Amino acid sequence: MAATKKTVRDLPRNVWIVTLTSFLTDISSEMIFNLLPLFLANVLGIRMAGIGLIEGMAESTASLLKVISGWFSDKVGKRKRLAVMGYGISAVAKPFLLIVTSWWGVFSVRFAERVGKGVRTAPRDALIADSIDKDHRGLAFGLHRAGDTAGAVLGLVLAFGIVWASQAGALSLSRETFQRAVWLSIIPAFLAVAVLALGARETAVTGPKREAPRLTWRGFDQRFRRFLLVLVLFTLGNSADAFLILRAQERGLSVLGILGMLISFNLVYTVLSGPLGSLSDRIGRRKLIIGGWLFYALLYLGFGLATAVWQIILFYILYGVYYGAVEGTARAYVADIVPQEQRGTAYGLYHAAVGLAALPASLIAGLLWQGVGSWTGFGPGAPFFFGASLAITAVLLFAFWVPKTAVAPLTPAS
Repeated sequence: MAATKKTVRDLPRNVWIVTLTSFLTDISSEMIFNLLPLFLANVLGIRMAGIGLIEGMAESTASLLKVISGWFSDKVGKRKRLAVMGYGISAVAKPFLLIVTSWWGVFSVRFAERVGKGVRTAPRDALIADSIDKDHRGLAFGLHRAGDTAGAVLGLVLAFGIVWASQAGALSLSRETFQRAVWLSIIPAFLAVAVLALGARETAVTGPKREAPRLTWRGFDQRFRRFLLVLVLFTLGNSADAFLILRAQERGLSVLGILGMLISFNLVYTVLSGPLGSLSDRIGRRKLIIGGWLFYALLYLGFGLATAVWQIILFYILYGVYYGAVEGTARAYVADIVPQEQRGTAYGLYHAAVGLAALPASLIAGLLWQGVGSWTGFGPGAPFFFGASLAITAVLLFAFWVPKTAVAPLTPAS
C-alpha cells in the first residue's frame, strides 16, 4: 500500500525547507534560552516565583497572536509570508539580550521573541500539513520535530563549548559567558529567515469556499474542542522546563553538567521523533499520545522523588522519549480532525491553549517550590508531583471523554 512505501526521502520540498528553518532557529534559541534561567537566577538574582512569572508571561501574552495569525492564514489562504515574518521578529529580538540588566529587560526580549513565535507557529504547522497527505502526516511532523531538535543538540553543544572555554566546572553562570552565547546565536537566527523566505513554496488552501472561523472554537468538531480542554489541563501541570534545569542545579549539577544533560535529552528526542511519528501513522495518534502522557507522569514522579544527581540526569534523558512520542503526533492529530481550510485557526487555538496555560503552570510551579512572602512553599519536589497528577487526569479524560469519531460542531464555521 502507498502508506508503507513513502520514506523520509520522498517527503515534499516544503517539509524539508521548514525542517531546515527550524533546525537553524533551534541552534540559535537553544544556545541562549536554556542558559536564561541560570542567567536570571545566578546573575540577576531573580527568585523562583519571578522566573516562573517571566517564563509563563512570555508564552502566554503572545499566545493570542497564534490564533490571530493562524486565522489570518486561513482567511487569505497563505501560510508562508506569516511564517517568514514570525521568524524575522524572533531573530531581531535576540541581540537585545546583550544589553539587558534587569528582569523586565529580560522579559521584554523574551516577550518580543515569543511574539515572533506566535506569528509563525500556526501558519508553519499548517504549511506542513497542507504539503503532505494524511497517511504520511505523522512522518512529516516527526521529521520536522527531529530537525528542530537536532538544531537544539547543536546549539547546546556550542553553548557547552562556550561555557567550558569560559568557566569550566563552575556551578553558576557568569554574564560574560551568557553574552558570548548570545553573540554566536545571532548567525543561525538570520540564516533561518533566509532559508524559509527563499526556499519554501506557498500552498493553495483547498476545500469549500467559506469564511475562516471567527476566532472561536464553536465551529470545530467536538473532538477538537474537548482535546483542547484536556490539553489545557495537562499543560497546567507542565511548567516551563526551566524548573527541570533549576532542579538539576539544586541537586548539585554544574552548568556544564546541565548542558551535557540537555544535549543527551535532545539527542533522544531527535532520534525518536521520526520513527515515533511514523508509528502514529500506523497505530493511531490517540494511542501514542496517551502512552506519552502516561510516561510523562512517571517521569515527573521521578523528578519529584529524586535524591541524587544521576537520577535527575537519567529522568531528563528519558524525557526525550515523551517529547518524541507526543510533540509531532499531537500536531498531526490536529490536522486529522479539522478541515484543511480551518487548519491555520485550529493550530492557532492549539498553540494558544498551550501558551495561555503556561503562565499559571509556571506560576504554580514557582509558588509550590519556593512560595511567596512569608510562605515558604512545599519544596523542590512539589511542582513535579502536581504535574504528574494532572497528567494522569488528562490521560483518563482523553481516553474516555474525547470522542474517537467526528461529532458535529455547535454552529456552522462560517
